[in-house]
Amino acid sequence: MASERTLAIIKPDAVVANNIGNILAIIEGKKFSIKKAEMLRLSKQKAEGFYAIHSDKPFFSNLTDFMSSGPIFVMVLDGKHAIQRWRETMGATNPAEAGPGTVRNLYGTSIERNATHGSDGPQTAAFEISYFFPGYKMAK
Repeated sequence: MASERTLAIIKPDAVVANNIGNILAIIEGKKFSIKKAEMLRLSKQKAEGFYAIHSDKPFFSNLTDFMSSGPIFVMVLDGKHAIQRWRETMGATNPAEAGPGTVRNLYGTSIERNATHGSDGPQTAAFEISYFFPGYKMAK
């Protein structure tokens, strides 16, 4: 399989805890290539747009409040099987269930404050990358 791209976010909890460098070291250690990156702060409205698929879920308001509570670090990661590999590198959504050495096991503190986000499939990756990097070309 050729390389693919995925969106990765270092969430506000990990940014405020000064874990960007630690997480980037894991990303580089797993041989991902960072194609684009930016530190930004989401407005509540921008967070709601990004997580619109979850708008009917009970956690939606808390999630969007959290994601707009501080800076985030967004990246386009590239590599062979990047989507699945990044999801494995992040670990389970609940840090208490995440495997040893995964980002969420190391830096997440709760299911709500779990340090990272990653796309769950190719279509999601395309949407999410274009949400943060309009006009970004998915092709190499």
